[in-house]
Amino acid sequence: MPFGKFQRLAGCTIARTAARLNSGEPLKIVAIGSSSTVGLWVLRSAATYPEVMRRELSRLRSNATIKVINSGRIGDTIPNNIARFERDVFAHTPDLVIWQLGTNDVAWGGRPDQGLKRSVLEGVRALKAGSSDVVLMDLQYAPQVLASASYPTMEGIIIDVAKQERVGLFSRFALMRNSINAGVAQSALVTLDGLHNTADGYDCIGRALAPSHLNECALTGVARPNRKLRLRMSWALAAKRADARERQQDQILLDDHRDSRSQWVTAIRADAVRRCAHEPLRQRTY
Repeated sequence: MPFGKFQRLAGCTIARTAARLNSGEPLKIVAIGSSSTVGLWVLRSAATYPEVMRRELSRLRSNATIKVINSGRIGDTIPNNIARFERDVFAHTPDLVIWQLGTNDVAWGGRPDQGLKRSVLEGVRALKAGSSDVVLMDLQYAPQVLASASYPTMEGIIIDVAKQERVGLFSRFALMRNSINAGVAQSALVTLDGLHNTADGYDCIGRALAPSHLNECALTGVARPNRKLRLRMSWALAAKRADARERQQDQILLDDHRDSRSQWVTAIRADAVRRCAHEPLRQRTY
């Protein structure tokens, strides 16, 4: 299956991670981000991408001791992430930090600017100052993201900072787009809310993040094909799609999602009406 790759960035290194894996020393990874990192809509922590990545790395390096700490928080933005670094990242003294960022900064009407870019830059520098290797994960290819006119700006910010600071860049956006272009149904990767991943989507991301060897930042995902998705075409073929074609498919995907979401919301409302007509209201404690 044509999973994504870490971007090949000149001078990029995740030497600390590679050294620990090669020497058999324990490796500690912190995944920080928003609901995509939490694993919203899956019922088990084992189905989140950080845990899938840990299992795949353990499979590939059976002699390694790998611990992954999930520091995701639903609704977080880039400033929220950075505000939590001291408690939710540095306190764990990680060898590798995977920072999933940017989605909530555009999906809900945000407009990324140079000020936000400076925040990302400062955040990456803070992570590097803690002696951790860093990999940035960009936006998901999903209708709620595509509906924002600001998502290309956010993508550009993440790419520019990764290049400038010579850290890893895992393009979740390219992974999902190329998979859908190559024949994977949108519904296999994105839930009905049009934003979050399905269990299969999280599984793809976690497997793609677990490389077979870690001696450079440009590492190909080694996940085995997910039988449920049954991808028929190669990554190389999908990657040759012209930008105009990709934009056209983006719009088709967005239009299809709006139609299906409308039907879904109508069904949910109808079900709620039926329930309210027959069941007494119960107070819920959260």
